[in-house]
Amino acid sequence: MGYTNDRLVLMSGTAHRDLAQAISAELGIGIANAHIGRFPDGEIDIKVYDDIRGGDVFVIQPTCPPVNENWIELLLIIDTLRRASAGRVTVVMPYYGYARKDRKDEGRVPISAKVVANTLTSVGADRLLTMDMHAAQIQGFFDIPVDHLYAKPVLMNAVKHLGIENPVVVTPDVGGVKMARSWAKAIGADLAIVDKRRISGSEIAVEHVIGNVEGRNVIIVDDMISTGGSISEAAAITRRHGAKQIVLAASHAVFCGPAVQRLDACPADKILVTDTIPRRGDSPRALEVVSVAGLLARAIRNIHRSESVSSLFEEHQ
Repeated sequence: MGYTNDRLVLMSGTAHRDLAQAISAELGIGIANAHIGRFPDGEIDIKVYDDIRGGDVFVIQPTCPPVNENWIELLLIIDTLRRASAGRVTVVMPYYGYARKDRKDEGRVPISAKVVANTLTSVGADRLLTMDMHAAQIQGFFDIPVDHLYAKPVLMNAVKHLGIENPVVVTPDVGGVKMARSWAKAIGADLAIVDKRRISGSEIAVEHVIGNVEGRNVIIVDDMISTGGSISEAAAITRRHGAKQIVLAASHAVFCGPAVQRLDACPADKILVTDTIPRRGDSPRALEVVSVAGLLARAIRNIHRSESVSSLFEEHQ
């Protein structure tokens, strides 16, 4: 039995139109006709032309850079849908911005991830569908259902097509051990850890490698590549320790600051990322983008039909 209103409606913000179109094609339904523009002073102007009264609406809008712009646009879209009498509003946020501030780790700082959660629920979101949150415990900030998908099966399929022999899965920091262990278990590989300490938001110092990578092919996995410092240094140090082929695999390609230059300079043979964030500007030479549109479309369909979403990822964890 599906949602009480059988009409599934797709709505897209301006953050990632290409992904929205790909999801639309997977589902075989169009995107709601709407205008999302800007007034001369930069304020956001929204008008939905289709009748969405009672509809089961899914709003596709990652809060990727420019994060603040996309976040406010999402809030205004939700408010628009609520005032247009949408039956249910599910936010499809493949990339959850501000997720790195999930706790008060020093005095007089915000818990930004909680603020994002508060604003989404207070403005009228009924449900959240997201992917590879930087901190999975952010789900606990919500009093509405949260479906947390993982890009691992999509990335792993791309890795398998590379035909890598004798692999070692490497995490670029201790915090990513759980993710790396699940990768290693899934492909029957050994695990290694790059031990690092963070100097600042954009600088890290690599200490050493825990595990053996000499003469092995390395798959370095992470949830995101932001400035590229951690994962590039991890690639460099594994090469210095005798690694042969080096593949980087990350869910979210934020690519800010010197990321592209760092990735081009590092010894990675292939860089695999998903399309949770649109590509803008230059890309690293070894980049390959794999799509999560199919996975998100299946999740949307299951949510609409009140079917299991956990079935899409439980077997991959």
